[in-house]
Amino acid sequence: MSAGYKVNPSFLFRFFNKEYLVCDMGSATKTLYLTFDDGPDPEVTPAVLALLKERNARATFFCLGQNVKKHPDLFQSIASDGHAIGNHSFSHFDGWKTPAGEYAENISRCEPLFQTRLFRPPYGRFNLSQYFLLRKKYKFIMWSVMSGDFHRKTTPAQCLSNVLQNSKPGSIIVFHDSLKSKENVLNTLPLVLDHFLKEGFSFEKIG
Repeated sequence: MSAGYKVNPSFLFRFFNKEYLVCDMGSATKTLYLTFDDGPDPEVTPAVLALLKERNARATFFCLGQNVKKHPDLFQSIASDGHAIGNHSFSHFDGWKTPAGEYAENISRCEPLFQTRLFRPPYGRFNLSQYFLLRKKYKFIMWSVMSGDFHRKTTPAQCLSNVLQNSKPGSIIVFHDSLKSKENVLNTLPLVLDHFLKEGFSFEKIG
């Protein structure tokens, strides 16, 4: 695993109300939840959608408002393929450096472009003021497995290992459909899908 990030942040949030913040879906069946952050991107998202469609897999895409505004047709393709949509803010700001009011305003800028109750904080960063301001409107979706595809020092082999070694029924797995993650996600995703499908897992979207 590459240094500089943690695979599972759930221990940090064990005291939060699970109605408003989720790190793991807790499935009793062999179900996994793929998520993709930072898109849509015209070089990466279509390839990700094609891989998912080939294997009849569903996922949840946490989109940036600024990218949806640039690529509305691509965004529509995500929804048309039956995937869930989440809010990842308009411009991918750092919650630890942003006042609560400004934080909420940036997220609400996405609402004219798409509607969703699912929200993933950029970088996974937020404070209690931001959480209490938004929790009645959005469900915070964190993760239980971080692929590390965004990390420049992570190879596709390491990315694959991160996912295979740490996923279990109900895991929320993070990938990115962004240009900086292109090599890792497009090399790793088909192997992840094929491995777990062979093991009898299904891939579903977060509702």
